[in-house]
Amino acid sequence: MRLLVLGTGGMANTHAEHFLAIDGVRLVAAVDVDPARVSDFARRHAIPKVFSSLDAAIAWGEFDAVTNVTPDSIHHRTTLALIAAGKHVLCEKPLAENYLKADEMARAAEANPSLVTMVNLTYRNVAPLQKARAMVASGAIGRIRHVEASYLQSWLVSKAWGDWSTESQWLWRLSKKHGSNGVLGDVGIHILDFASYATGSDVEHVFARLKAFDKAPGNRIGDYDLDANDSFTMTVDFSNGALGVIHASRWATGHLNELRLRMHGDRGGLEVIHSLEGSSLRGCLGEDVELAVWREIEAGAVPTNYQRFVDAIRSRSPVEPGFRHAAELQKVLDLAISTEVERKEMAVDAPADVIPAPVPSTGG
Repeated sequence: MRLLVLGTGGMANTHAEHFLAIDGVRLVAAVDVDPARVSDFARRHAIPKVFSSLDAAIAWGEFDAVTNVTPDSIHHRTTLALIAAGKHVLCEKPLAENYLKADEMARAAEANPSLVTMVNLTYRNVAPLQKARAMVASGAIGRIRHVEASYLQSWLVSKAWGDWSTESQWLWRLSKKHGSNGVLGDVGIHILDFASYATGSDVEHVFARLKAFDKAPGNRIGDYDLDANDSFTMTVDFSNGALGVIHASRWATGHLNELRLRMHGDRGGLEVIHSLEGSSLRGCLGEDVELAVWREIEAGAVPTNYQRFVDAIRSRSPVEPGFRHAAELQKVLDLAISTEVERKEMAVDAPADVIPAPVPSTGG
């Protein structure tokens, strides 16, 4: 399989390394508007051809599939062009900047069922998450009543991943005009997928609070207005009737990158934790429920998204998470933003105790 890498920033190296480890996959070209960056990337991964535009790469055409690792705001137009050119696409999350664009991408994918289109929601690679989903589906914890999910990062208070105040790879994530929807748009889709996938249930209603904290004089560094949200809290209703609390922050001191999910059912509970140190699954089941005893559960191993993307192309079969699923997650994110906008508008004229009603995530 001949693979083209579109976008050669930091995450593209992870994609390249994973695909190079799969038998039969060849990285044949790379595309980036930055000539120096794409040349360095191609040398690092022994990629024979480079292009400075996607149009030039499509005109060349000697590739079967693309891994799209461009910034969020570029996903929409580049992916539509690749689908029109008849190429399989693995697109980084989020699928698009908003639901309307994501829906257009999903409809384009649905109109071309012979093409494999997949979104790289990377935490589908977490074996404990897959095991938890299977246990929920089997009825191991009964009917889910309450869900807690969090995505905690600390790169605004730690330089473990680099200096956010001087490096563009971090600064753009803090600026709306550079295409960022903040922590909600960056990792919100991951924790929403983490929770909805494990519970086997969609989000039906959402209410959110978003906040961008002051980080520099005038909340601006160079060309970057630091106005994208750093933290969010969200309450949701799931379609299975459960109530959920979901939150994320880049100010989570002491947590480099941690996802945590707790599902409480009427017959038991499950907890999934995934961090840079590893993953785990614990359960409180059966007789242990009475005394609240939690035990480790072995989860095994699962194939990566990269492997499943390649396998789907080879078998000519659909694969999840697909574009439609990612579009529906984007709808929830858009609604989370809209509830915050409504809250701010109401705060100007309404009494302080007036709170907007939850917004449904289904429908138009």
